[in-house]
Amino acid sequence: MPIYTRTGDRGETGLADGTRLSKDAAQVEAGGDLDELNAALGLARAEPLPEDINHLLERLQHELFVLGAELAAAGTAGPGAPRIMPQHVQALERAIDQYEATLRPLQRLILPGGVRGAAALHVARTVCRRAERRLVALTRLGQPPLSPALLAYVNRLSDVLFVLARVVNARAGVPEPQWPSARRAPE
Repeated sequence: MPIYTRTGDRGETGLADGTRLSKDAAQVEAGGDLDELNAALGLARAEPLPEDINHLLERLQHELFVLGAELAAAGTAGPGAPRIMPQHVQALERAIDQYEATLRPLQRLILPGGVRGAAALHVARTVCRRAERRLVALTRLGQPPLSPALLAYVNRLSDVLFVLARVVNARAGVPEPQWPSARRAPE
């Protein structure tokens, strides 16, 4: 079976329920951002990361597929369909608390960077924030109806990625680049 279907050649794509939408529709844009986020997590996992963080990121990638399917179904999925639930948000909060407890409290803003794995997690965090903005825009439009747990999940996910980036740098013994730094910009 070929990968191409030719069904999108006129700028439309299909949703899970068969509905056709323009590829630049807000719902499709949000799904694309979630797909990009999942790819960014895959790129981060390609870096040498601590095993516990790698396992967590793999779980998050699976959950992003659930989130994307929920978005694509747009409220038409049956009662047994997997969904992002409040328990998923709570699991993210537990991960934040667990990992943050191992870090020094922030004294200043930090610049994205450090080791490659941490930098990749910062990139994933920014993609996550964009996906969140797109989902919020969809919520304002009211179509499709999105669960509050879905929005809370994406909001918390960016926090998890921020904390994980800090942990990766800390475990590598790399100081976090801080802003404002002690160095002044050239005049």
